Amino acid sequence: MTEVVDGDTVLLESGLSVRLIGTQSPKLALGRPDMEDWPLADEAKAALQELALGKSVQLGYGGEEKDRYGRALAHLFVEGADEPVWAQYEMISAGLARVYSFPDNRRCLNQLFAGEAQARAERLGIWRDPYYSVRAADRPDALLGRVGDYELVEGRVLLADKSGSRVYLNFGRFWKEDFTAVIEAPALRLFERDGFDPLELDGALVRIRGWVDERDGPRIEITHPEQIEVVARP
Repeated sequence: MTEVVDGDTVLLESGLSVRLIGTQSPKLALGRPDMEDWPLADEAKAALQELALGKSVQLGYGGEEKDRYGRALAHLFVEGADEPVWAQYEMISAGLARVYSFPDNRRCLNQLFAGEAQARAERLGIWRDPYYSVRAADRPDALLGRVGDYELVEGRVLLADKSGSRVYLNFGRFWKEDFTAVIEAPALRLFERDGFDPLELDGALVRIRGWVDERDGPRIEITHPEQIEVVARP
């Protein structure tokens, strides 16, 4: 491997750019306008350099293999003394990345979630920094300040309801103002395939991850089941 671009993107000797699927590390602006480096971005890049730069690597695919930029979407395995080292797990368990999944690339997520939970419990890396804090679902005004950001939001589902082809997970009584998670029809088919009925989440304490937007209050669109972690059922 010849170059580490940031904490989740590398360049191979072949010229292939690889995006480490399943993770999101703190981002470097890399000259992009209207963007600043995220906290701990340099530390994440340095950690991946220490792990993989100049070493032989193997790629593992578990879904869609290319993104719109032509980058490979792969799990990265780095040569080790005894066996290959899984780069995604190493970065997440060190607190220098968080789980970031897609509906067309869902392999190996349980292991990554376990590594993230341990890093968060130990307050490693990003989990010490307020920029990456798990947000409270019952503070919609604060969430409005995070529109356009990828966030983890935790709270108790007040009402799980279906309207037309959508399921809404409401976290407050005022649905035009409070935080809501929305599950559209294509995602519901994935939920059904997995045997996960989101309508059974009434009263459950959950953690939602995704991009915050604003439509009748702050919300996150759920595109696949792994965006919902059930912390406790009623």
